[in-house]
Amino acid sequence: MSKDERFPGWHGTTIVAVRKGGKVVVAGDGQVSLGQTVIKGGARKVRRIEPGGHPVVCGFAGSTADAFTLLERLETKLEAAPGQLARAAVDLAKDWRTDKYLRNLEAMLIVTDGRELLVITGAGDVLEPEHDVTAIGSGGNYALAAARAL
Repeated sequence: MSKDERFPGWHGTTIVAVRKGGKVVVAGDGQVSLGQTVIKGGARKVRRIEPGGHPVVCGFAGSTADAFTLLERLETKLEAAPGQLARAAVDLAKDWRTDKYLRNLEAMLIVTDGRELLVITGAGDVLEPEHDVTAIGSGGNYALAAARAL
């Protein structure tokens, strides 16, 4: 069974984040596909959470159910460490990498609190983009190239 058959929602998403002038913007498409069929064009793949009154914007690519599981976990980590996005992200990545159930989740996250901009991967990586721009999803490389060109 190919990866496309096991994880049909993986392809077709683009999330991009850009920091400029002290502000961060996160944007994404709304397409949800099942295999080769687009089943929804207006999904919200960028969400705002406010654990402990500290707003964090999260964008996700990958399996929607997996992404929501990870967003819930991130929110729990942020409640335990209010205002410490990097710490919460590292704790989430550590759990994601080591937990038998979580390590099978197929999603990626871009998270920002306006100060920090991070990419969290299923391999347990927490990455801070070097040039204040990052993108994930199957269209991520195209979005990244376009954003850097600006």
